[in-house]
Amino acid sequence: MSGVLVIEDDDRIRRSLMMALEDEGYKVRGTATAEEGLAAHRAEPAEAVLVDLMLPGIDGFECVRQLRRDGDATIVVVSARDDTHDIVAALEAGADDYLVKPVAIKELSARMRAVRRRNRGGQASPSTIVVGDLEIRADAGEVRLRGEPVQLTRTEFLLLCELGAHAGQVLSRQQLLQRVWGYEFGDERLVDVHVGRLRQKIEDDTSSPRRLVTVRGLGYKLQR
Repeated sequence: MSGVLVIEDDDRIRRSLMMALEDEGYKVRGTATAEEGLAAHRAEPAEAVLVDLMLPGIDGFECVRQLRRDGDATIVVVSARDDTHDIVAALEAGADDYLVKPVAIKELSARMRAVRRRNRGGQASPSTIVVGDLEIRADAGEVRLRGEPVQLTRTEFLLLCELGAHAGQVLSRQQLLQRVWGYEFGDERLVDVHVGRLRQKIEDDTSSPRRLVTVRGLGYKLQR
């Protein structure tokens, strides 16, 4: 995968984001519509994609869904919409992160450095983690449930590896933000939505999870 793709219909904002990313050493491409962005990404998959929600034609939510179906690029929504419903909807569509405009360039740079570390840094977890009928092969990037493969996004996989490496222990949302996303501080909704998506893939009944459980007031735990 190559560089960063910015999908933003406002020319001024798109140029500003692209310049900031180029200053970080990324190869950057930009498009004004989701249709152009999806075509560009399919022709040359990007390492990370920044997506505005209010796009002409295909909107940002559908763009995120299609990007997620197409592969495992890191997807960061950059939008002026700061309503909780919009943020959660974008994350549930498949985004890995969400930044509210106006975006401070320092914050964007820090987030993208965290993306780079996540994508290239590898895992410190044991090579294979077995928790009940769940097998996490950290070195191979594979997860199996009762012997059957489970398809996860990169962020879901990193989250499960972190929980698996500390199976039986409670990890707070802030600990998970730091260890999985690489953020010292951040929006805990990132963790909650990704835990929910992960449960859809590893739990038999998401309304009564028995593998990935919530410890009220403390955080999340992968049961031994």
